[in-house]
Amino acid sequence: MRKLLPLLSTNPHGGGRSALTCRFRCGDACFHEVPNTSDNEYVGDVIASAYSRRSMLRTAAVVTVAAAAGGAVVGSGSAPAVAAPTAGQEYGHKPGKPADGARGLRFAPVAPNTADKVTVPSGYEQNIVIRWGEPILRGAPAFDADKQTAKAQAGQFGYNNDFLSLLPLRGERGRQVLVANHEYTDEILMFRGYDAANPTREQVEIAWAAHGLSVVVVQEEHRSGKLTPVTRHPLNRRLHTTSAFELTGPAAGSPLLRTSADPSGRKVLGTLNNCAGGTTPWGTTLHGEENFNQYFANGSSATDKRYGVGTGASERKWERFDKRFDLQQEPNEVHRQGWVVELDPYDPDSTPKKRTALGRFKHEAAQPRLTEDGRPVVYMGDDERFDYFYKFVSSKRMKKGDSRAAREHNLTLLDEGTLYVAKLTGDSPAAEIDGTGKLPNDGEFDGSGQWIPLATGDVSHVPGMTADEVYVFTRLAGDKVGATKMDRPEDVEPSPRSGRVYVALTNNSDRGKTGKAGADEANPRNLNKHGQILELAEHWDDPSSDGFAWRLFLVAGDPNDPATYFAGFPKEKVSPISCPDNVAFDPHGNLWISTDGNQLGSHDGLFGVATKGERRGELKQFLTVPKGAETCGPIIQDRRVVVAVQHPGEIDGASVENPKSEWPDGPGRIVRPSVVAVWRKDGRDIGI
Repeated sequence: MRKLLPLLSTNPHGGGRSALTCRFRCGDACFHEVPNTSDNEYVGDVIASAYSRRSMLRTAAVVTVAAAAGGAVVGSGSAPAVAAPTAGQEYGHKPGKPADGARGLRFAPVAPNTADKVTVPSGYEQNIVIRWGEPILRGAPAFDADKQTAKAQAGQFGYNNDFLSLLPLRGERGRQVLVANHEYTDEILMFRGYDAANPTREQVEIAWAAHGLSVVVVQEEHRSGKLTPVTRHPLNRRLHTTSAFELTGPAAGSPLLRTSADPSGRKVLGTLNNCAGGTTPWGTTLHGEENFNQYFANGSSATDKRYGVGTGASERKWERFDKRFDLQQEPNEVHRQGWVVELDPYDPDSTPKKRTALGRFKHEAAQPRLTEDGRPVVYMGDDERFDYFYKFVSSKRMKKGDSRAAREHNLTLLDEGTLYVAKLTGDSPAAEIDGTGKLPNDGEFDGSGQWIPLATGDVSHVPGMTADEVYVFTRLAGDKVGATKMDRPEDVEPSPRSGRVYVALTNNSDRGKTGKAGADEANPRNLNKHGQILELAEHWDDPSSDGFAWRLFLVAGDPNDPATYFAGFPKEKVSPISCPDNVAFDPHGNLWISTDGNQLGSHDGLFGVATKGERRGELKQFLTVPKGAETCGPIIQDRRVVVAVQHPGEIDGASVENPKSEWPDGPGRIVRPSVVAVWRKDGRDIGI
């Protein structure tokens, strides 16, 4: 049997991230105390009383009974049993052999590698769609790394692109609307001679302009999947740290959201640390404000601590140039970040909305699906060690069509409804979950769960908290009702085909440490470096249900490691994967997974995995990204895959003067986060 793959990094920050990434992306969150110090039950604490439900989740006969009783079952399809690796075999397909696999995944998988480029399968091509700094608004200049200005950046594509959405553009053949999040800035890689202790006002204002969102129309090339930006298109737009946003929904106007600059509690400047997001059925995009805490200085309250706000100066020192980032002067300003933003990319004059009904926490993403009667349900993860995942169920039905009345109505759907948090129960005895990742005797990690209501409109369901407090301090509401602590719930995506919901749990190196929660059935490994993906089925396949069944679909890592699991698929036939982050679906119902912090000796990448049929669990790597980069924002269309290559070259010791990557423009050029499109050379559909 082959040896396990070597670990790429011994970085104490967790995963394969560099210390530089941890510093600028999340404010060294892993070096600080875990914000969740509640004594909520862990899954392992309640397993013993629940394992009698095991049979309900394992046989077709009981599926019928469970359905009749209003239950739901996460079925395994007809995947073959786990097969032991055979000595001498390699991961996936050997070079030169015809690619097989599930429909949509018929490509020769990319081998793990550390190449300083975007590596794609044989028979595929790529192009850089747009780079940081490229002009998209009328009057914006071409990018010049040595002549950056805040005014220029406000009209140029922002930094560190993450979530991506491509929307149709009617009446303009071959064109689509690309929407991108810009999560954070790394000033060391942006400015020559950057002095972190003494940033200049111009550098700070450039960074303000480089955050936020970009909207840019892109043109398709007729005979390939190539995309190019249409500069100065009327729909093109930049939204950043000084742009106007509106707080809407039940907490809007709350005293908790009022500041000296905005006594109404409804008008906010800026959106910060936008990570992943979602695209709505009514044609808007959703953007999750994640590690917003790191931008604020001098936090002092218990709620500041629960959200990870530091007590001293911030990394970027923005508080020196705008008092709203100094919580001694504006204690409520931080409450105005950490929301889901809804943007109408078809209306360049519209004010984006921060939807308070969806709660405030470190939003990784927000992806809706519709109930049978047309009400949107939005699933959301809170990306922190030992934090929770949530859903929001709207009380309004979506109106179909493109009329003005329908559009105006649909732009109110996320302001009224009920916010829930998840509590999971495993179905195996606690003694069978030993922290190594060994499967329990029933052959899978699975169980049941409930959605605990937190608030509906102006009514709180949490004892001791008002509705405003629930929305603004949603983490504390989850603490009070006993939500299940998870291993960094990041992207949460419902399958448009099956309705199953997939939760990416990236990693948690604190699991099982002294004084910290040990392994449980949903988080089965101590010192969890590689993460897992949870699959959830709502009762009756009803997204508004108050209960669900769950199982672990993937337990990531080296397939040779007994602590990994690929939905029962033979492990010698899959690619190694570590640290799942963003997820998306292709037109065939396959789940595509981007990674962040690979611990297996390879660069991060994008993977496709079948979710049904005989090949359920067959996972294949589609691409890898350059040195220091993370794979973000995957979009999988029939003929094109689009990814955001975030923070290339972000390796310890790197700077503008000492680059650690030459991507995307070669030696002597500044490293630039970019969006990349990939397509088949023969013009046919991806993976067919």
